[in-house]
Amino acid sequence: MPTDCISYQKSGYFSKLMNDYLDKKTNLKALYNRFPKLENFSDQIQEKQNNFPIENRITLVDSLNNQYQNFEASEITLNNIKLLNKENTFTITTGHQLNLFTGPLYFLYKIISTINLCEQLKKEYPNQNFVPIYWMATEDHDFEEINHFWFKSEKITWQKDSFGPVGRLSNEGLKEVFEHYSSALGLGQNADFLKDLFEKAYLEHNNLADATRYIANEIFKEKGLVILDGDEKNLKQIFIPFAKEELVNQTSSEEVLKTNELLSEYKIQVNPREINLFYIEDNLRERIVFENNKYTVLNTKYTFSESEILTELENHPEKFSPNVILRPLYQEVILPNLCYIGGGGELAYWLELKSNFEANNVTFPMLLLRNSVLIATEKQVQKADKLELSWEDLFSKQQDLVSHKTKVLSNFDIDFTTQKEHLKKQFENLYEIAANTDKSFIGAVKAQEVKQIKGLENLEKRLLKAEKRVLSEKLERMTSLQNELFPKQSLQERKANFSEYYLEFGPTLIEKLFLELKPLEKEFTIIKM
Repeated sequence: MPTDCISYQKSGYFSKLMNDYLDKKTNLKALYNRFPKLENFSDQIQEKQNNFPIENRITLVDSLNNQYQNFEASEITLNNIKLLNKENTFTITTGHQLNLFTGPLYFLYKIISTINLCEQLKKEYPNQNFVPIYWMATEDHDFEEINHFWFKSEKITWQKDSFGPVGRLSNEGLKEVFEHYSSALGLGQNADFLKDLFEKAYLEHNNLADATRYIANEIFKEKGLVILDGDEKNLKQIFIPFAKEELVNQTSSEEVLKTNELLSEYKIQVNPREINLFYIEDNLRERIVFENNKYTVLNTKYTFSESEILTELENHPEKFSPNVILRPLYQEVILPNLCYIGGGGELAYWLELKSNFEANNVTFPMLLLRNSVLIATEKQVQKADKLELSWEDLFSKQQDLVSHKTKVLSNFDIDFTTQKEHLKKQFENLYEIAANTDKSFIGAVKAQEVKQIKGLENLEKRLLKAEKRVLSEKLERMTSLQNELFPKQSLQERKANFSEYYLEFGPTLIEKLFLELKPLEKEFTIIKM
C-alpha cells in the first residue's frame, strides 16, 4: 500500500478541538503553554527548573523507593528514580486507569510514546535527564469502566462490588477470571507468558494497584519506566496548600469556567464543581461540598467547619483526593514534569486548565497527543492491495467507503454533477426571462429547478444502489476487511487487548511498537505485522 500512516486530522477519528489544536489554530493558543515541538522543550525545561522545589524531589524519590519495595525493579528504573533527586532531571508523564489486564491496546501506545520521547529528548538535550512516568489512576472509583477487557471479540469481565478508590480494591474473585481467560488462550510459548503475567499480577498481589504496577513493570522495566501511585500520604502533604486553596476559595471552579467560555464552539469535556475534591477511605470516595457554612461529605455523616476540615487536611492529607479538574495540578506539583501525553479526550480537559495552573503558580506542561496505531497483518495488507484500497479508504466511514468504491469500480459515471451543473445553466436563462417579463414567474422557475435537480439526485441514488448490488461480492470483501481492522467500526486500539496480538506475535509486537512510534509526529501509524 502507498503509505504507512495517515494524519490524525484526515483519519476522521478525532474531535474538532483536537484537530484545531494539532493545526495550532490561533483561538486556542491562550490555552496551552508551548506546542510540543523538539525545540520548544528548552524553554519548558528552564521554566520548570525555576519553578520546582528541591524538597519536592526528595519527597518524590522517597515515595517511589517505598512504592517499589516489594517489586523487582530493573537497574535502569532504579537509576531513573535516583536521578529524580537531581535538578537537571525531568519527567515525561502519561496516565491511565487500572483497567483489567491493561484494558485496550492504547495502554501500550501511551507508555511507549512516553519512553520514546524521553530517549529523543536525551539526544537533543544531553545535559539533562528525562524519566518516563506512568501515573496509575488509583484514586478513580468508576469500577464499571475498568472491570473488563476484550479478547477475540469476547468481553471478559470481573464481577465484583466496588466502593472507594479502585487502587485499594482487593483482587479477590479474579481466580475465576484467570481460569476462563487461560482456557481461551490455548497452548504455546506466548500463551504461557500471558498466563504467567496475569496469574502473578492478580493472584499473587493483594490489590489492583499492585497488580497493575506488576504488569507495567514486567513489560517495560528494561526501558526504565517509573510507575507512580499518587495515593500516598507523603505526596499528598506537598499538595496541602493547593487543597486548602480549593476548600477555602474554590479558585479552580472560577478559573475553569472562565476558560470554558473560550471553548464555547467545542464540546466541553468536563465541568468543574464548586469544590473539586473527594474525601476517601478504603471503601469510600465521595464529593466534598460546602453548604450552610459547613463542609459535608456527600452520602455520609461527615460534616466539618472550616477550621475542622483544614485540621483534617493537615493531619490526614491522604483522605483528600483530587477530581479530574485538580488531578493534573496535583501531578504537576509533585513531578518535575515537562510534558503530559494523553488521548484526545484527556487533552481536551487539560486545555481547560491552564488559567488554574497560573492562579496556583504551577508550570503548565506541554500537551502531546499520544501515538495512535493500527496493527495490520501481512495477510490483511495483501487483501487491501488486491482490493485496491488505500489506508484513507479504510479509515473512512463504511457507508462512504462503499459509495466511493462503487463509483470507482462502475463501468459508467454515477456522479451526475455535470448534468446538475448543465441543468442550472439552463435555468439561468429562464430566470433572466422571468426577471425581464413577469417577476412572479421566478417562483415557478425556482420550483421547477428544485424539482428537476431532485429528480437527478434520485436517479443518481437509484443507479448507485443498483451498482452496489452488481458489485456486492467485491464490496462485501472490502467491508469485511474494514470490519477486521476497525471492530464495530471503531478504532482497534480503543477496544482490543494487547494479549490478542501478543498471542500471535509475541515479543516482536512490543519491539515493533518501540521501533515505529514517533511521538512528536502528528500521524496515525499503521504497523504491518
